[in-house]
Amino acid sequence: MIYSPRPRSWWPDVLALAGFVVISVILARGHLLDLDQRVADWAFANQPEPVYWGARVLNYLGQGGQVLTPVALILTGVLLYRTRSVRAVLPFAAAFVLTYLTIGPAKIFFDRAAPAFTGPEKTILFNPHASGKYAMSYPSGHMGNVLVWYAVIAILVVALLKRQLTRWEWFALRVAPVVIVFVTTVYLGFHWVTDSVAGVLLGLVLARLLERVPWDTLPLPRLRGWEQRAGF
Repeated sequence: MIYSPRPRSWWPDVLALAGFVVISVILARGHLLDLDQRVADWAFANQPEPVYWGARVLNYLGQGGQVLTPVALILTGVLLYRTRSVRAVLPFAAAFVLTYLTIGPAKIFFDRAAPAFTGPEKTILFNPHASGKYAMSYPSGHMGNVLVWYAVIAILVVALLKRQLTRWEWFALRVAPVVIVFVTTVYLGFHWVTDSVAGVLLGLVLARLLERVPWDTLPLPRLRGWEQRAGF
């Protein structure tokens, strides 16, 4: 069984975006904060060293700047070399711009501290006691990155392999990393559990948006042959 990277329905996008809005409103009104705190307290109280370091290693699957962006850039470079088409660069460039214009501003707007914050009212959104890097927990950038960048990686892999992904390849690229990073991010106390849920919902919308783009047929000016198809 093969899986096409291009979504056919808009309903998952609409529901995910609605879910992000709903959970943001719920948190802003002071609900689910006790749940976040209880989960974080349990995680911090149950971190034997082997499990902790295993989780730290696995969590790198969601590191945008250190892992995902370089991997996507390498795949982009290989596809560019093979196809001699500027279109090979478009998914990477679009993902970079899209995450920069959405996830980052959302973190600044919601102004939420992370579980490790030692100041008062650390679970609330719009925290007046936290600032800078201590107030960028919501939504989870780990989860946004893992949804968006693995979508880009899948798009590039399909173009390089010149075929669609099998069920297990799709699972390895699009499902397993999301589950692993979600669990480890919450377990390590990098984000509240609702941060990660919100990150998944927002990341899903962005990833599906990237997967919908017909990269090979976007109108481009003549670039001495470099505007040819790249196999997407």
